[in-house]
Parts: sequence; structure tokens; C-alpha cells
Amino acid sequence: MIITDMRPLSMVEDEGFNRMICTFNPGYTLPSRTHFTKLMERKYEETFKEVRTVINTNHSKLALTADIWTSVANEAYLGITCHYITDDWDMQSICLTTMPLQDRHTASNIAEWLEEVVARFEIPASKIIAIVHDNGANVVAAANILVEKHGWSSVRCTGHTLQLVINAALKHPSIEKAIGATRCLVQHFKKSELACTKLKDKQQQMATPEHSLVQDVSTRWNSTFYMISRLLEQRWPVTATLSDSSITSRGKRYLDLKPEQWSLLGELSTALKPFECAIVFMSGQKYTTISAIPPLVKGLLKSTQSAAFESAPLRAFQLTATQHLQERWREETSFSDTTPNTVILATALDPRFRRLKFLSPEEVLHVQTKVQTMALAEKREMDVQQHGSCSSTSTDTPGAESGPRATLLDSLLGSDGEDEDRASEGDDVQNQVRNEVLTYFGERNIAKEQNALQWWKANRDRYPILARLAKSYLCIPGTSTPSERLFSAAGNIVSKKRASLSQEHVDMLTFLHCNAKFLKKGSE
Repeated sequence: MIITDMRPLSMVEDEGFNRMICTFNPGYTLPSRTHFTKLMERKYEETFKEVRTVINTNHSKLALTADIWTSVANEAYLGITCHYITDDWDMQSICLTTMPLQDRHTASNIAEWLEEVVARFEIPASKIIAIVHDNGANVVAAANILVEKHGWSSVRCTGHTLQLVINAALKHPSIEKAIGATRCLVQHFKKSELACTKLKDKQQQMATPEHSLVQDVSTRWNSTFYMISRLLEQRWPVTATLSDSSITSRGKRYLDLKPEQWSLLGELSTALKPFECAIVFMSGQKYTTISAIPPLVKGLLKSTQSAAFESAPLRAFQLTATQHLQERWREETSFSDTTPNTVILATALDPRFRRLKFLSPEEVLHVQTKVQTMALAEKREMDVQQHGSCSSTSTDTPGAESGPRATLLDSLLGSDGEDEDRASEGDDVQNQVRNEVLTYFGERNIAKEQNALQWWKANRDRYPILARLAKSYLCIPGTSTPSERLFSAAGNIVSKKRASLSQEHVDMLTFLHCNAKFLKKGSE
């Protein structure tokens, strides 16, 4: 209960809980809070070792997500999650830490904290392919430090980037005024029980869905979209309630929106709908999302540019959103020889988008050449690993004798043949890789609704080299939502009633709750 349901450790001291236990078993004495605290600490150590083993026995690359959060007790935490694709081609997500932060959140400190967590889990730096993070200047700078030091790719969270795009597009006086009026209107119904009751009556009379109004959170644009959409759905019951003099005083009639504001909200809801659809899809954890970024951005550009809005504020929204989409995702939607092209390479390795229709023919050729180069390097690494394991087995055999030393004449006479054999082997490898890459890119895209990972599971024997590359790139999340979800769990743990809980125990409880699948049965 303490881990699964996030009940406080102090629950064992609550009078009601003790009465319940006494009713079930009158002769039983509950252990103290200290006992359960020590039990929780022991479970943390056991689960930590289990998680560390699982991560290190996995042979594919890993991706990290990171985010910083402040609790109700005004304590800062760094949430880090790790992601990889299993041998059965399932996406795996693991909570590494909700690390308490004591020092300033500088770029160098954040980079050191990330390295510290990676070292605690004994993860080789070379095993990490990318880190996904928000657009905060200190976090971006920390990611750049790790890029230079370890070669990790820096991937900016799609959700946070979309937030910045929408925030910029909503900064039009008429739009801001209409959203402000909407917030006041919704807040009125949230605070007035009489108005809420009357609204339900009007909903029944008008056969409107009996839904409550939604109050937005100003820092989350999608919550503003939900607020607007719900208000538009409930427009006539809301208007009827506000016009009822027995419910709304004359001094509050101003709460009802003007006709032009209702019209503007309707257009704004239409404009925001594609963005909301995109962010819901990108927040998934069970399927690959990194590869969908370029086609999704191109789709958002197309839907935004093609919309025909009547009002000037929405045309301004259209222009600003288009400009910011193009600026903020320039690297992700075009190939460059000077950047890692992580997102585009992931898209090329996704059978749903491998034709790379968002790129020019010349860029597509560059990407395919890059993939072929990577595949050749991957093949050589596979051969080294295979030969290494074989040679280690042979050298371990006792009594093995070395062959006779080659003379200078033998070396001279046999050099041509040996060189030709090596060249022939090299040509064979190159041909094998080239054929695999050409065959893969020669196939049609699979349907968008199909699961890319399951396709790779079914086709890994046809494309053994590319399958290894796909595992490395497709494990990268498109957003830092996984690390943000840690804070949802941590927020339930660090509630106002438990604000005195130590930061170390917050980390342990969050770790155990988010990694409950690694707990042994009966330990929750």
C-alpha cells in the first residue's frame, strides 16, 4: 500500500488505521513507523540492484530523459528516466532517480548530476545514445557539455517546444483578452454553487452533454484548449444561465462573452486541435515517437498554413505559429553534414516514414548514404564482437600451441594472397551492407497506424544490421514526458501532509512506485 498506493509511512500511526487492523485481528500489534521505513529502505536497495542488472544485461543503446521540479516543500529534484528496446522489441521505461538537488542548477552541475546517476547504475557512457530535455538554457547547456564529452545526442522535448510555439502565437491582444474573459467566466461557475446547479438544469433542458466546465492552467496551452472546447460545447446552457436574473446579478452580466469573442474562440479551437492531437500522440511511452517528429512538424505546418481564418487575430496566430514551427525545428526537418541528424536518422529507420517525403531527393540520398556508413560500422563492430568471443574461447583452451613462426620468405610469398583475401572479405561485407540498405529503402512505407517495433521484430532476420541501428535510435522518446510523470508520482508523495518527508525517502518511494514491476510479489 505504501508503494503501490503511495500511502504515507505515518499511516501505521493513524488512529483509524489502527482501529481497522484491531477489528480484523484484535491480537495483532502493528510494527512502528521506523520498522516500515527500514523495510522501505531495504526494498529500495534490492530493487536498485535488480534494475541495475536489467539495464546492464540489455545489449542495445539507452536514451535518457531529464527534468527539474520543485515540490510543495520548495525542494528541488532532478528526475531521470532511461529507455531502451528489449530483445522482444518492446519499449522499456525505467525510473532512475528523483534526485534531490542542493546546489545551484548550473549547466556544469546538471551535467555532473547526470553523470553521477549514470555511474551509480554502472552504465557505460558509450551505451547512451541521447538525452531528451526541455528548452531551459541551463539544461540545454548541460546537454551540450555531455554532447562534447561523451557524444550523446541532445534532443529537445517536442512538448515543451510546442508550448513555446503556441505561447508565442497566442500573444495577440484580442486572443489574450478572449482567453482572459473565458477564464473569468469559468471561474465564476467554479465558485458559484448556485450557478453550477442552474447550469445542470439548462443542460438537461437543452439536451446538452452534462459536462463540467474546465479551468485551465496558464502554463499548459493544451489545458487552455480543453477549457475553450468545453465552453464552446456548453455555450448555450452557459449563456442561458448567465441571462437568468435569479442566478446572475446585473453587475455580473459582463461575464458573458461578446459575439465576436465566441467566434474567435471557435476559430482558435480549430487552430489548436491539430497541435493537441500531436502532443497526445508524442506523449506515448509504449511506442516509438522520436521518428514521428519531422512528418508531424510538416503536417502541423500544412494544417496551419492551409486553414482559412476570417478574423485578423487568428490570421496573426497562423503567421506566428508557422514562423516558430519552421525556426524551432529547422534541424529536425532538414539534413546537414555538420549536425548529428539524430531525429532524421531515427525517422529513416522507422518503416512508416523511411521514404523521407519531407526531404528533397538530394537530402534523401545523403541520409541513405549516412545510414549505409553507420550500418557498415555496425557490421564491423558485430564481427569484432563475434571474433572476440571466439578468440577468447580458443585462448582459454589449455595446452594450445602456437603455430610455427612464418619466415620472411613465407611472408613475402604469401602477402599478395592474404591481401587479396582481406580485400575480398571487405568487398563482401560492403556488398552485404549495401544490399541490405538498398532493399530496406526500396520497400514502401508501412501504414502509419502499424507498430514500427513489431515490424522490426518480424523483419529483424531480413535486416539484421539495420535492426541493431533501429534499436539504438527508435528507443529515444520524442518528449521528456516520462521524467515529468515522475513528478506526478513524487507530487503525490510530497503532499502538504507529508512535506516533512526527507528528500532521500522521496527519491526511494518514487523509485519503488515507478519501478513496481521489478518488486517481488508481496513486497508492495
